[in-house]
Amino acid sequence: MAGGRERVAHLLRQLQRAACQCPAHSHTYSQAPEHAPLRRTDYAFEMAVSNIRYGEGVTKEVGMDLHNLGARKVCVMTDQNLCQLPPVKAVLNSLTKNGITFQMYDDVRVEPTDQSFMDAITFAKKGEFDAYVAVGGGSVIDTCKAANLYSSSPESDFLDYVNAPIGKGKSVTVPLKPFIAVPTTAGTGSETTGIAIFDYKELKVKTGIASRAIKPTLGMIDPLHTIHMPERVVANSGFDVLCHALEAYTALPYKMRSPCPSNPINRPAYQGSNPISDVWAVHALRIVAEYLKRAVRMPDDHEARANMHLASAFAGIGFGNAGVHLCHGMSYPISGLVKSYRAKDYNVDHPLVPHGLSVVLTSPAVFTFTAEMCPERHLEAAEILGADIRTAKIKDAGLILADTLRKFLFDLNVDDGLAAIGYSKADIPALVKGTLPQLF
Repeated sequence: MAGGRERVAHLLRQLQRAACQCPAHSHTYSQAPEHAPLRRTDYAFEMAVSNIRYGEGVTKEVGMDLHNLGARKVCVMTDQNLCQLPPVKAVLNSLTKNGITFQMYDDVRVEPTDQSFMDAITFAKKGEFDAYVAVGGGSVIDTCKAANLYSSSPESDFLDYVNAPIGKGKSVTVPLKPFIAVPTTAGTGSETTGIAIFDYKELKVKTGIASRAIKPTLGMIDPLHTIHMPERVVANSGFDVLCHALEAYTALPYKMRSPCPSNPINRPAYQGSNPISDVWAVHALRIVAEYLKRAVRMPDDHEARANMHLASAFAGIGFGNAGVHLCHGMSYPISGLVKSYRAKDYNVDHPLVPHGLSVVLTSPAVFTFTAEMCPERHLEAAEILGADIRTAKIKDAGLILADTLRKFLFDLNVDDGLAAIGYSKADIPALVKGTLPQLF
């Protein structure tokens, strides 16, 4: 048992070290080199999150906010699927009503690439905007983060801010423009975090631009927008919330993270599980357990969809400070190496494994493995998701959570493993190769 626990702890520690450099969900204050640490492991944690506003119909306030900020020329970013739907119309109506001049960019790519980021950046630079609004899911919000960053730092090369080792991982020191995110999916929590994820096509890997400086000024969570989500989008977005919560709660505790920074500017946002992130993660997990199936099965269940919208933000606060681990680490090559799979209910012109699906497919295997690190938390998570643990043995925590997850996912018609999305045994070496940079 002790040997297994140490093996898991070692791997999770490697993930946290790497989180300062390359995984797509990491973000740090600085990429500056460390001086000799005063302690082997850390002793402190801190919390950071965007301002959040929640309420049905709250989107009508976005124009007022921009007027209050003194914005004169605003960039509105969205995608082709959303540009004619109510969420975008609500934003544009508010801007018009409040006399805000704007231009719209509706060519955001679902699951962005380095090229789609650069196209949006070019638009932003030409527009010389003084504020930004993103209306959409994580792809739109992340693209807008990149556009805001590079238009505010026009002389920078694209790879300057991309996470090392793919990019240079430079610290963001330039002031950015005000940025309001209006999420239309209940999944990524991107409205709360400072990360912009994209596919780097040359290497066929996912990476990100990572800094607390690029997080939205305000995340405007309007549950009315979630009623337009198709069934599979609701499910796959919800799977991301599920894994954000589970991974944050079972992350290596912050006091076990090493090395301890000699200067607080070098303390990463992915600090490990801690008393505050635990609260958000567990609460998000309870909401997922109660409302995700209802939200998927009944599009008119506004209560369920509204609660999942909140759960997305709650889990974002949890994982944005504690971190995620193996499910996300292995998800990037699963989505980045996609062959011909096209997810149902996603109106895109390219093969696509949605992020939430790529994350959740490995979750039963992951939590079977990680349970030796904190079995009590794995059992607690299983109970929240519906397992009867009254006679459970602590040594079976991982298997119990794995079985509970399988039942939960099959009830939601999840694709049955990697084979169902087009992979075979022959792809395992490539999937492993794509995972290793996330760990080391």
